[in-house]
Amino acid sequence: MLTTDQKGAVAELAIARQAAELGIGVWAAYTVERYDLIFDLRPQLMRVQCKWASRYEDVVIVRCCSNRRSRDGLLTKLYSADQIDAFAAYCADTDHCYFLPLATFAGRSAIRLRLAPTRNNQAAGVNWAKDFEFAAKLGGQGAIAQLGERPDGIRKVAGSIPAGSTDQPSSGGGGSGPQRTPRPAELPPGWGVETAEQR
Repeated sequence: MLTTDQKGAVAELAIARQAAELGIGVWAAYTVERYDLIFDLRPQLMRVQCKWASRYEDVVIVRCCSNRRSRDGLLTKLYSADQIDAFAAYCADTDHCYFLPLATFAGRSAIRLRLAPTRNNQAAGVNWAKDFEFAAKLGGQGAIAQLGERPDGIRKVAGSIPAGSTDQPSSGGGGSGPQRTPRPAELPPGWGVETAEQR
């Protein structure tokens, strides 16, 4: 059985790995902050608080607060927009990471994500786990447009990031055509590697 600290470390590593697999730059905080990682969504940076998520039957539960014991009892502290931009949660039972923007879930002490339909087939107000998986929220083109969804469910599309970063050719109505700068498959000779003469 893992301790709470071990679960947090496993979640943070899994979140960093899955984000990196999607091509997202991942940075760790060197100072004591309420966020654990920074995601570089190019050009936007997101302060991310990592959480271990638990599965109970068909629901993944993400606890979105910190608890500390004090002389007055248990002190529960929620996260605010001046501390973090999003939660990222790892559920070992599903082996998936979930990206949960604070703008969508502000003020909550827990978030429930459904893996399967409810017994009464309720669909209104249900947060489907698949809609918050990293691949759905952060993967592919238009990730930033997905992050712009408001709590009321109406999409506020901000476009691609960086602007014009899709591989779509120009439609002829202005614009400059494809803008994506390809990343080199490997570093050019001599980059990041010391030769015997340089030592």
